[in-house]
Amino acid sequence: MSLCIIMNILKNRSSLAVAALLLTAFTFSSCDSDKKEKEQQAATVKQENAVETPAVLLVPVEKGKLSSTIAVPGELVPYQEVDLYAKINSYVKKLLVDIGSEVHTGQLLATLDAPEINSQLAAAESKIKQQEAIYFASKATYDRLLSTSKTPGTVSENDLEQAEAKKNSDLANVDAAKSSYKEVAANLDYLQIRAPFDGIVTARNVNLGAYVGPGGKGTDPLFVIQDQKRMRLVISVPELYTGGLSNKGEVTFAVKALPNQKFKAKIMRLAGSLDEKLRSERLEMDVYNKDKKLLPGMYADVDVPVPSRDSTFIVPKTAVVTSTEKVFVIRVVNHHAQWVDVKKGFQAGDKMEVYGDLKADDKLVRQATDEIRDGSEVKD
Repeated sequence: MSLCIIMNILKNRSSLAVAALLLTAFTFSSCDSDKKEKEQQAATVKQENAVETPAVLLVPVEKGKLSSTIAVPGELVPYQEVDLYAKINSYVKKLLVDIGSEVHTGQLLATLDAPEINSQLAAAESKIKQQEAIYFASKATYDRLLSTSKTPGTVSENDLEQAEAKKNSDLANVDAAKSSYKEVAANLDYLQIRAPFDGIVTARNVNLGAYVGPGGKGTDPLFVIQDQKRMRLVISVPELYTGGLSNKGEVTFAVKALPNQKFKAKIMRLAGSLDEKLRSERLEMDVYNKDKKLLPGMYADVDVPVPSRDSTFIVPKTAVVTSTEKVFVIRVVNHHAQWVDVKKGFQAGDKMEVYGDLKADDKLVRQATDEIRDGSEVKD
């Protein structure tokens, strides 16, 4: 109610009590309005102070060791695998195994037929007999001259030396003919395809009567044999995590075909160098597969333990800010924020390794954000 209305009421003496009542109401209304305005101003000031000087929770920097595991993809490959080819041009005469057949070392898998080999072998044998006949003749001549030369003046020394040289030359030709025969005979062994180790035939690319060999059916092997009783689990570990790896560790892995099962394997071989393209180190684990649950070519999700090592500093993950410009933590000194550039290390749970210009027991903002500007005042 306005003051003018109240004054008009006051002019009327009969309305004196009513005017007094209205004046009292106005007074209280003005007081309430002033009180609310002061409260709003105080809240605004408090909010501005909170923005300018935010309250933060601090945590100390710790030194220690941090253990972690990393998840990397892997692949199961046979421990041994071989492609069997035909060395000489021939035809497939017999097939004794097929895809899925279990074979043993030295087992005959197929026989090939090359009729020209028999002709070459007969020719090589005839060559031996021919050279032997020549040798026997030259040897007989030499023996006669040697016997006659015992009578002085009957045989010149030059004739005797030439006869001996002829005999030795013919003997060398005999040896050469025998070597040629062995070379041709060795090709007969190539007509028998045998298993080099115990395994399973996983591919057969020929049929009976097929023409095979260097000039045969392209580059396809006759058979592919894999040793699946023991397999290799192959993974590549990024450069960041290679520092603490050793061949004494053990990994766990799972495959999609058996989602409810976990398998273990011991690290057996480390490449000792980084792949130039991936910048990672190749690791191999031996996996024994006697029950044949696992198959070569399966992809595996592998958990690799990263061994504990001396860490520079350990902080909560929330204390590390990753912006578009830098990675940093916020150190509080004398109630002022300081941005400290760091590099990330291992992570385990809610903890993280960092490397930077820090000291043990430095106080860091636990819930760090780039909204807390470098050099700004904070309340802890």
